[in-house]
Formats: sequence, structure tokens, C-alpha cells
Amino acid sequence: MLWTRNFLFYFVARAVSLFGDAMLVVAAALAIGQVYGATGVGFVLAAWMVPFLGFILFGGVLADRFSARPLMIGADVIRVLAQGVVATAFFLGTPSLWLLLVCSAVSGGAAAMFQPGVNSMVPLVAVDPQRANAVIKVANSVAQLLGPATAGLLVGYLGAGPVYAVDAASFAVSAVCLAALRLGPVPVAGTGGSVLRDLAEGWREFRSRTWMWSVILVWAVNGILLFGPLIPLGAVLISRRLGPAAYGWVESALGAGTVIGGLGALRIKPDRPLAAGAVVMFGFGLVPLAIAVHAPLPLLLGAAAVGGLAWAFWSVMWQTSVQTHIPPHLLNRVTSYEVLGSDLSLPLGQALSGPVAGLVGAERVLGASVAVSVLGCTTLLLIPAVRNLRRVTTPASPGGSSEADNGRVTLASSDFGL
Repeated sequence: MLWTRNFLFYFVARAVSLFGDAMLVVAAALAIGQVYGATGVGFVLAAWMVPFLGFILFGGVLADRFSARPLMIGADVIRVLAQGVVATAFFLGTPSLWLLLVCSAVSGGAAAMFQPGVNSMVPLVAVDPQRANAVIKVANSVAQLLGPATAGLLVGYLGAGPVYAVDAASFAVSAVCLAALRLGPVPVAGTGGSVLRDLAEGWREFRSRTWMWSVILVWAVNGILLFGPLIPLGAVLISRRLGPAAYGWVESALGAGTVIGGLGALRIKPDRPLAAGAVVMFGFGLVPLAIAVHAPLPLLLGAAAVGGLAWAFWSVMWQTSVQTHIPPHLLNRVTSYEVLGSDLSLPLGQALSGPVAGLVGAERVLGASVAVSVLGCTTLLLIPAVRNLRRVTTPASPGGSSEADNGRVTLASSDFGL
């Protein structure tokens, strides 16, 4: 049974928080952009990302030492305060840029403490991690559909203050729901040894699993050449040719596709999840292809829907594989390496996409993205450790061994945002 008391509380915590975050991105772009321009928006977003990437590994260490839940609750409380300060500043007038930067940095650091626990909590609250991941993915997709529109309406009619207040409230709800969980004994690594030793242990676990680091390497390349250029170049090409409303429809189609992909992952349980996910991810290449060839709007919408479906299905397969193959007392640290490796290259791809497109043309850059997408999926299928990784039905035990030479994981018990 999926909808136990614990999973219901965890689902509400994640769904509400994801909706608040989806609103905040639009609110920050609109409200801060009106006051401090695109440069101010970039500084505020960078102020969040730098501490997030800088502290994510330490978040994994602390979550493994003391268990993830108290760290996640503390991170939520800190974000309630940070977003509440920004909301109050907008209600009272125009916040200074330094205040926005400080609060953004505090929120980013708190997110680094929260994020590693997202993976390790799922096996603790759900007996079927894949179904749990799929349901949460659907909630995330709905949040991405409704959150930006809600934020746009609130900013347009009431200003930025209410949006930041709602975001602060979403973190408060998340903290309350996480505190209400009734969990049994949670495996922890203990507080002995240094932080560097704990980091090294997590790195050894990450490095010992070929299926994991090879996927992250492919994702690092995708971040620079596929995911990074897609949003900035896609937004420009579509809005210039078909108007801003068309880009909004494409984003909605992408979100609708992720809902379908999440629902599909609820029912489809392939024996080799990463192989199945890589096959489905071939569909994601249709998104940059349709934009690059100036496809008419109906084809753009169809390509976006397929791309969203592919992305959601792969994400569920990946997250479930990580949660069930990594021993619980190491899962937070391994997750922190996974998040760092997959996210680090994305800002570089976004920053380089504009200058490179100015030299060779946006269509050619996105054409290269299509080739990279196909090559990346092909590479994953050619790696035995990825192709042969098997689905398991229960999380790895603390004594689970590392990856065998044939690419499978030998465990004491049997059973990627990205």
C-alpha cells in the first residue's frame, strides 16, 4: 500500500514545497527584474546556486551522520525565515539588492542541507520506492504547470510580497509534515571520524559503482551541450518566430508530458530500469530538434510532450535505482555527489549558449544538442554496468557490497533532477 500515513505526510511536504519553488522562480524574475534588471536577477540566482553547490557535499555528510529528517526540518525553518524577510521587505517597499543576495545565499545553503535527504527519505516512508517517486514526480509536474501561472497573477495584481510569503509558508508546511513522520530506527554513519573521512567514504562508494559515475559523466556533458542551451535558445527562437504565448504553450506541453511520464512510471516496472529509461530518453532529443528546424506549433507541442514524458520516466528510473542500490547509511553522501556532478555543468552550458549561438547560430547549437542527446542515450546503452543494472524490490542493506564486474550490484537483500 502506497498511501500510508508516513508517505501521505511526506508527499504533502514535497508537493507544497515544490509548488512554492515553482512560483518563486517566476516571482524572482519578474519582481527583481523590474527593480534591478536582468543583471540583478542573475546575481540573485547565482547567490543561491553558489552556496548550494558549495555545501551540498557537507549536507550529505551531516545527513548520514545524524539522519536526514532533522537536517531537512532545520533547512525548512531557515528558508521560512529567509523568504519571510524578503516577503516583508517587498510588503514595506523595495528591498535592497544586498538583502536579496544575502537571503538568496542563505536559502541556497539551506537547500544544500535539505537536498541529500530527498533520496534517503523515500525508502523510509514507502514500501514501493518506484511508485513513490512516480507520484512525487507527477506532483512536481503539476507544480511546474500551475506554479508559474499563479506567481504571474499574484505579482501582476498584488506584487512580489505575497509570492515570497506563500513560498515561506510552503517551507513551514513541509517542516511540520516532516516532523509528523513516525519513523523507526534510521541507519546512520555515526559521528566518529572527520568530515573529510566521511566525504572520502562517500566518494569511494560513488566511484565504485560504474553505473552511477558513468551516468553522471554523460549528464555533465548533457548539461553543457543539451540542457544548458535548451531553455535560453529555445525561448528566444520560439518567441521570436511564434510569439511569447507560443513558448508558454510549449512549456505547458512539456509539463503535461512529464505528468504522463510519471503516471507511466507508476505502472511500468522494467527489470532493467536504467536501460529502459535510456531508451525512452531518446524521445527527449525531439525537443531541440523541433525548435532547430522551426517546426510549426502543433509539432512543437507534440515534441515537447514526448520530451517531458521521456524526462519524467528516466528521472523515476534513476532515483529508484539510486535509492534501492546504495546502502542507507551512505545514501545521503552518494546523493550529494550525484547532485553536484549532474548540476555543476548546467550553469556553464547556460552561460556559453548565447555567445556560441552568436558565432554559429542558435539553430546549429540546438542541432548539436540533438546529436549529443542521441549520443548520450546510445552511450548509456553501450555501458554494461548501466544496461545490465537490475531492478530490486527492497533498499540496499548497510552491508550491501559494491558493484560486481558484470555491472550488477550484489546485495544482502534483493531490489535519476536528475
